[in-house]
Amino acid sequence: MASTTESFFAPSNAPNSHTDNPNPYSLSSMTSAQHYWSIAHDLTSASPPLEPHNYGIKHDMGSVGVQHKQKMEVCRHVLRKIGEDHTFESLYMIDAIQRLGIDNYFQEEIGAILHGHYVKYVAHGGDCGHELHKVALRFRLLRQQGYYVPADIFNNFKGKEGKFNKELAEDINGLMALYEASQLNIEDEDILDEAGKFSEQQLNARVRHLDESQVRVVGNTLRHPYHKSLARFMAKSFFGNFQQINGWPNDLELLAKMDFNMVQSMHQKEIAQISKWWADLGLSKELKFARNQPLKWYICSMVCLTDPDMSDERVELTKPISLIYIIDDIFDVYGTIEELTLFTEAVNKWDFAALEQLPEYMKICFKALYDITNEISNKIHQKHGWNPIDALRKTWASLCNAFLVEAKWFASGHSPKSEEYLENAVISSGVHVVLVHTFFLLGQRVTKETEDLVDNLPGIISSPATILRLWDDLGSAMDESQEGRDGSYIDYYVKEHQGCSIKEAREKVVSMIADAWKRLNKECLSPNPFPAAFTKASLNIARMVPLLYNYDDNHCLPSFQEHLKSVLYESVSL
Repeated sequence: MASTTESFFAPSNAPNSHTDNPNPYSLSSMTSAQHYWSIAHDLTSASPPLEPHNYGIKHDMGSVGVQHKQKMEVCRHVLRKIGEDHTFESLYMIDAIQRLGIDNYFQEEIGAILHGHYVKYVAHGGDCGHELHKVALRFRLLRQQGYYVPADIFNNFKGKEGKFNKELAEDINGLMALYEASQLNIEDEDILDEAGKFSEQQLNARVRHLDESQVRVVGNTLRHPYHKSLARFMAKSFFGNFQQINGWPNDLELLAKMDFNMVQSMHQKEIAQISKWWADLGLSKELKFARNQPLKWYICSMVCLTDPDMSDERVELTKPISLIYIIDDIFDVYGTIEELTLFTEAVNKWDFAALEQLPEYMKICFKALYDITNEISNKIHQKHGWNPIDALRKTWASLCNAFLVEAKWFASGHSPKSEEYLENAVISSGVHVVLVHTFFLLGQRVTKETEDLVDNLPGIISSPATILRLWDDLGSAMDESQEGRDGSYIDYYVKEHQGCSIKEAREKVVSMIADAWKRLNKECLSPNPFPAAFTKASLNIARMVPLLYNYDDNHCLPSFQEHLKSVLYESVSL
């Protein structure tokens, strides 16, 4: 038995002064520091304005922990001092902090500084000046923080014919900043769509005139736009780039290195916890087909919940992710339609009595699902005072319902309409199961209203699920345990639209992914009913997707595997 889709994650500088200095990381400054400036990877928070929280590492790391805390306070003092006058140097420092993946320690300061810049922007009637790099940087940082800044500020860089000025072609730093800013576009912002295309074309055209270092910087910007990348995976790329610069860049780099090693050690301990939990659970012995991949399950939790003090939440989130894999295999490979129908009914009723006619492996799986969900619900209730059992049960029921729909399609040979397929596939991706668990594990802004919101698949959940599903459908990977190709949006779209080529269908899917990103960007703007940490988790799933589905000809993920090796097992020298 094979379903038409796979579940979630399944194979399928600056000077040491406080003046408004020009960008110390520009390509024109021939130091290694500017290589840092434009390598575009980040796990930026799209939190609503003025919802700051400084996270810290709870674990006692001995002398390294003491040094880490001391260096963090030094950086905090400098950031506050630089931020007092709301100069552009404060934006450069915030950008550096975020790119190094240590912004979680400075959320209060970052929130206050960006609020000041927003007030200043409003007071000046939206006038951000005429330096493209500065305008684009402030636009991006404010939007990332949840502030709506109108995109028409970029009209200042257009000529009388309504096109971007040709003179901008010489401003490499400005073009890269413009390209980065265009990644935060929302629906109906044609000017940002145009800005993205213009900056990309101009940067590609300028590559032949740049030296090797500059080519690398521009290439990284185009391949890995800042807003759509993961900072923790790329932090090492920035280490060693401040050696010729005095002041806060050196302090930030040292803090980031210490933090990288400390967080890496924490991740290794969490993986050991998950491995022990999985072994003690005994499912791999009782269910011979169960994948024994605790590291793989943990990766999503690590990406979703990046703040160091969320160790318990990462461990707990990994448990339902493991069950998504197991249930996925039951529907894809092992169950008959009759058995899968009864199993789905049992999950919907949350009732053991409905299992009597099922094979033993399904009973074992349901018991594990039942016990783990109740255990997580009880832990959340004890910690946050809210029992999410009903909401969690609904997510599992909806996942199994979607799996069953696909199993019936496959068994009957039915080819659904492309939109019918996608509507169901967004659920069968499993993203909603992950994010609903994440929402309650975080325990922030949990009310009857927000619980109802997450129950009804809001855009903050459906958008990353759509991005994941469509990215998967663009790929050519096959599940290692399945014999055939899953159906995909592309397959069904071509069947549905006579005369449409595979190339045209793929282009449509690429456009749909871009539209899903626009919807997700809009969901992250204030006012946002969800907490910043939840918004960040949703963004991080979308950011992770290109790495997950960038398969090579051998159906392997070389880039993703290298990133994991670097983040989890290769420490950095201080």
